[in-house]
Amino acid sequence: MRRLVVVTGGARSGKSTFAEKIAKDCNCDVVYIATSIPFDDEMKARIKKHVEQRPAHWKTIEAYKDLDKHLSGEKSGHAVYLLDCITIMITNLMLEASIDWDNASGSDCDYIESQIKLEMEKLLKVVDEKDTTFILVTNEVGMGIVPENKISRIFRDIAGRINQMLAQAADEVYLCVSGIPVKIK
Repeated sequence: MRRLVVVTGGARSGKSTFAEKIAKDCNCDVVYIATSIPFDDEMKARIKKHVEQRPAHWKTIEAYKDLDKHLSGEKSGHAVYLLDCITIMITNLMLEASIDWDNASGSDCDYIESQIKLEMEKLLKVVDEKDTTFILVTNEVGMGIVPENKISRIFRDIAGRINQMLAQAADEVYLCVSGIPVKIK
């Protein structure tokens, strides 16, 4: 039976730990979809920490786009899929675009958002086709001050709208605050 769970919250709120607990509680094989790119020492250290905290027998797919193609050969069987995280995926998609973010026009922003939305629609299609549990981790980034630079404001707006889209499609949504998950849907 299809089950889509979205886990959101701020930085270091316990999102990943809670999402991993949901996956473990399913008592089935886990396919972990890692969307990070280890581009510097800080990101490498973050990735290492995530790898160390999850069970070694979990299968890992490293990808942030074309997930429909990456997952098409995966047999859902008794597997649960855990994607960590949507906002890193959005960041990667934004940064690979040939856009001068300091001078981005409204049409540039609309274009990249449409491309990101397309990636999410493909992901949601896979969720429906696999007919199994998917857990999506994302960040709630719009609760602070308005960012000073343009790319951060664009990112915040796109992430907010994508989170709304995913939460609308989800069966369950949890907000993690200070390590405490609160079911909001």
